[in-house]
Amino acid sequence: MRKIVAGAFVSLDGIMQAPGGPEEDPTGGFGHGGWTVPYWDEPMGQFMDECFSQPFDLLLGRKTYEIFAAHWPFVGEDDPIGKAFSKVTKYVATSSTAPLSWKNSVALKGDAAAAVSRLKQGDGPMLLTQGSSVLLQTLLAHDLIDEFRLLTFPLVLGRGKRLFGQGTKAGALKLAESSLSTTGVTMSVYTRAGAVKTGTFELPQTSGAELARRERTKRED
Repeated sequence: MRKIVAGAFVSLDGIMQAPGGPEEDPTGGFGHGGWTVPYWDEPMGQFMDECFSQPFDLLLGRKTYEIFAAHWPFVGEDDPIGKAFSKVTKYVATSSTAPLSWKNSVALKGDAAAAVSRLKQGDGPMLLTQGSSVLLQTLLAHDLIDEFRLLTFPLVLGRGKRLFGQGTKAGALKLAESSLSTTGVTMSVYTRAGAVKTGTFELPQTSGAELARRERTKRED
């Protein structure tokens, strides 16, 4: 079975829309495209390099695929991420009939959750998502993600596409790794930890019988 890992840049209020540039995804009137750029530093680059150092294939939504296909094939052979992205298989959840121009790209047609579930049951390296906010909502609603690799930025964006949407299934997570960039970005790896456990901070209620027993004891004393 293959592990599905969700990689994402998120704001403190959970927004993941258009982290890389103003024109990346302005849908819904989003006006803060490129909000991650001022925070980038060497520790963040190292965290990303570590994410891509393990064998992986990419699992992408169509919009993120088109953004990547317009950029990464043209960065040059000396860019390790561009080289890795071109080499790996890109699985793309899409309803479009337009061809996938980037080499080693495979279209996942039909029901995305069913297609990804079949892919997960097979053999191969981990399936790594990047961006792909629409696809992520489908994966979260069907409980298909095994691990989250998040870079959380110290800002609030107010509105936009969120990582954890309304269809997300409840579940506990374990913080497996955590580090901090020089610009205040928290870099975290979370793994699944079963169901949500609950409790209470309320003081225990004392029964009438217990109160009567205490009163008798006081009188006897």
